[in-house]
Amino acid sequence: MNRVDFGRRVLVLRHGRIAVRVEQRSVVVCAVLTLAIAVLAVVALMTGSYHLGPGQVVAALTGGETGLVHDIVVDWRLPRVAAALLFGAALGVSGAIFQSMLRNPLADPGIIGFTEGSYTGALIVILVVDGTYAQLVGGALAGGMATALGVYLLAYRQGVQGFRLIVVGIGASGMLASLNVWLILKAELEQAMAAAAWGAGSLNGVSWDQVVIGGACIAVLLPASGLLSRPMRQMELGDEAATSQGVRVPPVRLGLVVVGVALTATVTAASGPIVFVSLVAPQIARRLARTAGITLAPAALVGALLCLAADYIAQHVAPTPLPVGIITVILGGGYLGRLLFTEARRRL
Repeated sequence: MNRVDFGRRVLVLRHGRIAVRVEQRSVVVCAVLTLAIAVLAVVALMTGSYHLGPGQVVAALTGGETGLVHDIVVDWRLPRVAAALLFGAALGVSGAIFQSMLRNPLADPGIIGFTEGSYTGALIVILVVDGTYAQLVGGALAGGMATALGVYLLAYRQGVQGFRLIVVGIGASGMLASLNVWLILKAELEQAMAAAAWGAGSLNGVSWDQVVIGGACIAVLLPASGLLSRPMRQMELGDEAATSQGVRVPPVRLGLVVVGVALTATVTAASGPIVFVSLVAPQIARRLARTAGITLAPAALVGALLCLAADYIAQHVAPTPLPVGIITVILGGGYLGRLLFTEARRRL
C-alpha cells in the first residue's frame, strides 16, 4: 500500500471509520505549552502577600490542605488563574478563527470592532440595567453580533474581501470607542468609575460564579469551533476552492462569525476587553508549530499562557498592581508595530 508523503511527520488517529491526521510537531508544541502553563499556574498560586510553597499549593488543590492555605489557594487565587486560562484560550481561538477566515494576520476581534461592540453592549447593561453576569453576557453578545452584522453589510460589495472588512471594522471600532466614552461621561460618577476600571480589562473582580458561567459557555463554543476547523482551513484556499471541495461557504462563515464573536463576548462580559491576545496568540502558535495555516489547539494554549503571564506581570512584577489589559496592550502594541513593519517591507 502506498503512503502519502505530507512533507513532515504526522500521527494518524483512527477510531472505526474516523481518522484524524495530526502533525507530530504540533503535538510536541501543545505538550510543551501545557507544561509551561502548569508551571506558571503553580507559580501564580504561590505568589502573593502570603507566600506559599509548591507543596502547599499542590496539597490544597488535591484536598490535602485545609484552613487558611486552602482558602488562599482555592477560594482567592484559583478563580483568577482559572479565569486567565479560560479567557486566554477563548481569545486565542477567536483570533485564530477571524485570521483564518479573512486570511489576514491583522484580523483581530479587537481591531475590527467586534470586541468594542461587545464592550458597548455590556456597558449599556452595566449603566442602564445594572444586571447580573448572565445579563452582561447577553448584552455583550448582542453588541458583538450587531457590530459584526453592521461591519459585514458595510464591507459587502459582490462578496466580502478580508482587507475591506478590516478597514470598515477599524472605522466601526473608532466610532464605538467614542460612544463608549460618551456613555461613561453621561453616567453617575460611581458607575462611571466602575465602568472605566472594568473597561481596562481586569481579572481583579472575577469570582467562581463568573468562572463557572463563562467556562460553561466556552466549553460549548470550543468544541463548536473544533467542528468548524476543517472547513475553516479549506476556506483559507479561497471560497471557490473550498466550494469545489464540498464546503458550504456561507453557513460555515456564519457559524465561524457566531462562534468567534461569542467567545469574545463571553470574555468581555466577565473581565472587560482584554485586547491583543487574540491578535498575537494565533501568529505565535503558527510560528511555533510551523503549520501551513492557523490551527486552533496551539492558538488556544498560547492565548492561555499569554493571558496568565500578562496577569502575573500586572500583579506581581509591575511597580503597582495593574489591570491585565494594560500589559496586553503594551505587549500586543509592540507586536502589532512589528507586524505592520514586516508587512510594509514585504510589499516594497
